[in-house]
Amino acid sequence: MERIIENSIDVRVIEPKYKHMRIFERFDELNKGESLLIINDHDPKPLYYQLLAERGNIFNWTYLLNGPDEWQVDIELRKTDTEESVGEIAAKDIKKVAIFKKYGIDFCCGGKKTLSQVCVEKGIDVKVVEFELEATEPQFNNVENNFNDFPLDILCDYIENTHHDYVKSVLPTLLEISNKVSNKHGGRDPELFRINELVHFVNNELMLHMKKEEVILFPFIRSLVNDKKITITKEMLEGPIHMMEIEHESVGEKFTEIAILTNHFTPPATACASYLMLYKTLKEFEEDLHLHIHLENNILFPKALNQIF
Repeated sequence: MERIIENSIDVRVIEPKYKHMRIFERFDELNKGESLLIINDHDPKPLYYQLLAERGNIFNWTYLLNGPDEWQVDIELRKTDTEESVGEIAAKDIKKVAIFKKYGIDFCCGGKKTLSQVCVEKGIDVKVVEFELEATEPQFNNVENNFNDFPLDILCDYIENTHHDYVKSVLPTLLEISNKVSNKHGGRDPELFRINELVHFVNNELMLHMKKEEVILFPFIRSLVNDKKITITKEMLEGPIHMMEIEHESVGEKFTEIAILTNHFTPPATACASYLMLYKTLKEFEEDLHLHIHLENNILFPKALNQIF
């Protein structure tokens, strides 16, 4: 059932220097669950960021009309003061990841953003995404996918045995194919040279990154479960975890660039067998990388820190 919004303000008739002041006055009068409809002659997205900065993440922002001559935005003061991040949503039910992938929502490196924030940034109707997320069935009956229930040491083992092993086994082949295709077809498709550079960067970054996890961070996390005699402090975990998250973001950015350069892993019609294999392997590698980072950023790391505090 469509929600009727009776409270509105047409800022097109307000002098520009007073527009935001009037909107804030009206917003502050809202009770939880109530909405204010903004009508404007241009995209009021700067208002979103100002509201977020000055009032906090307490509202939903939904475009009802998106130009070109008129914009209408429903600003709803949420009934609760907190909204789950996309990473938290994915952590609770891995099946929802399919919805995030459908809309290009980054749930791993960008997992700390709320769904409302992401949808505004990408120009997506948050109500549509929420409807599709609610339509998915929880996976509580599937122990294999319910990573939140994994003990810390078992989750470390799973990440190493599944995702670390995958990276170690696939990267040598990916490097070989990338070198071959860029050397053979780079003259015609120069983006292949940049793709090859990025693959080499990802290889160097991930191999060192995984070694630091396996030798330093994961043993610390396992000791929270297996060795009660060792005292793990906040500083001992927070520093390494922060560094791992930075490195995750760096690798994620490189694969975002690869996705753009490959037209989201769509090979040209004239692609040879090696060319096709390169794009197929890059796509599969990115899918594994997203889940790999998600398990660490959104489940393993928060769970480890919560066990200390």
